[in-house]
Amino acid sequence: MTPDTNDALKRKALEIHRRLLDEYGEPQWRPGRDPVASLVQTIISQNTNDINRDMAYNRLRERFPTWEQVRDAPADEVIKAIRPAGLAPTKGPRIQAALRAITRERGELTLDFLSDLPLDQAKAWLTRLNGVGPKTAAIVLLFALGMPAFPVDTHVHRVSRRLGLIGPKVSREQAHTILEKMMPADTFYAFHLNLIAHGRRVCHARQPKCDACILRDLCDYYAGLARS
Repeated sequence: MTPDTNDALKRKALEIHRRLLDEYGEPQWRPGRDPVASLVQTIISQNTNDINRDMAYNRLRERFPTWEQVRDAPADEVIKAIRPAGLAPTKGPRIQAALRAITRERGELTLDFLSDLPLDQAKAWLTRLNGVGPKTAAIVLLFALGMPAFPVDTHVHRVSRRLGLIGPKVSREQAHTILEKMMPADTFYAFHLNLIAHGRRVCHARQPKCDACILRDLCDYYAGLARS
């Protein structure tokens, strides 16, 4: 990619961000979310929808009010609690293993220390945990700690690829780094959430509502449709 191409993509991304702000508003990050809770909830959320995620997470917290209790509980009890989210026999042990690893390395169940690390080191620390990939790490760092990480979920990956911000063969894992370099850090929170909103309301995986899309003149996917 040439410097001119890179600059053009950055300008395009900023224009997309501006239009999405006009359409969906600017969500504001607020401190106070527990990063351990964010980690557990994000593991539960893998390969499920928000309704089942919240049901499973709430059942887990009702059954085990503290993270120490979740860590030390019989595995089958944790699995039973989060069963509504699906893949519970995999997610339950991963959650408990992560909580044990945090305790082993830090002496207590906290991830607050990550905010004192450089971003790359914080990401590396989290992704050493089994079952924690770039998306889960970025969600914890951005949403719980306000650090400049850019999560790429299914919606963000699909919409940014159709728009041409990332290439057609760029994986979700690769997209994190590309989009972080493309956008200013202070846009990450709003841009991430508004791309998700756009993916849910307009840019559906099947039958996207291109005729109603405020971004269609900037969209590689729509341009391809027009040429076909």
